[in-house]
Amino acid sequence: MRRTIENVTLSILDLAPVTAGSTPSVSFRNSLDLARNAERLGYHRYWLAEHHNMPGIASSATSVAIGYIAAGTTKIRVGSGGIMLPNHAPLMIAEQFGTLESMYPGRIDLGLGRAPGSDQPAARAIRRGLGSGGHDFPELLGELRAYLDPNAPQDYRPAGVRAFPGEGLDIPIWLLGSSDFSARLAAELGLPFGFASHFAPDYLLPALDLYRNGFKPSGQLVKPYAMVGVNIVMAETDEEARYLATSHEQQFLNIIRGRTGMLQPPVADMDALWTTQEKAIVRRQLNYTIAGGRETVRARLQEIVDETQADELIVASTVYDHAARVRSYELLKEAVSG
Repeated sequence: MRRTIENVTLSILDLAPVTAGSTPSVSFRNSLDLARNAERLGYHRYWLAEHHNMPGIASSATSVAIGYIAAGTTKIRVGSGGIMLPNHAPLMIAEQFGTLESMYPGRIDLGLGRAPGSDQPAARAIRRGLGSGGHDFPELLGELRAYLDPNAPQDYRPAGVRAFPGEGLDIPIWLLGSSDFSARLAAELGLPFGFASHFAPDYLLPALDLYRNGFKPSGQLVKPYAMVGVNIVMAETDEEARYLATSHEQQFLNIIRGRTGMLQPPVADMDALWTTQEKAIVRRQLNYTIAGGRETVRARLQEIVDETQADELIVASTVYDHAARVRSYELLKEAVSG
């Protein structure tokens, strides 16, 4: 049976954007307002992402931000999309998320990635000489799982060390990635898998195939469950949505130029800002991006679902104006409802 956008779960990924001329305080208030609207609209989960050394992203202390959002909502699932595990001691993440789950039972997700979530100087500052590159991610994951689940293999957990709170709590673990590494590991361990196609689309379909074909049932999951990242900017018309989406395009243009900064207002003409080559690079990275009105979004979203057979779509809407960002998510819910 064909999977349609009407029966695919919808969730939100928030990087807590700091707009030009604003502050992180405003960003967090906007995120909480968006999360409350997401709960009202029926979105399934609300995730925040760990990034560092980026003035335009306020969610660097991700566990703290998750607690703030969870405290201001009542039923929507809240979690990390993701925590970059090699940046942290697994015991600390077990304790932090054990604390969150104890405070907000049955609502916390722990999505994990293995990238630094930053540039190399910041990664070195975070890790302070520890091994880098993510090669030790399986061992770190094994240690983390051992703290949370006394029945998990204890090979990686230091003898006599336990996580309180954390031990024995049912905190769903997700593996997130943009290559085959996490896809293979999620399949081997029987964990749900999320692919970062919203900024790294090239390996999406091969990774999903590897995950589904290699999946082994586990105590957490009996069959594969795949989440796909999509950027969506909606407005009443295609023209208005494309205009709003230029803020996101400027953000990626700055990234490929090696710059970071606040999220910029939309512009009428991106061709005045980028070269032909830069435009091609940005458009390739943003291949799983939709900017448009109802019919444009419905058509392209159904193509993505047909292509990926995603169980869930996690949507990032990078829009400069907060009211327009909230409206984009409202329009998306209306669009997928038929």
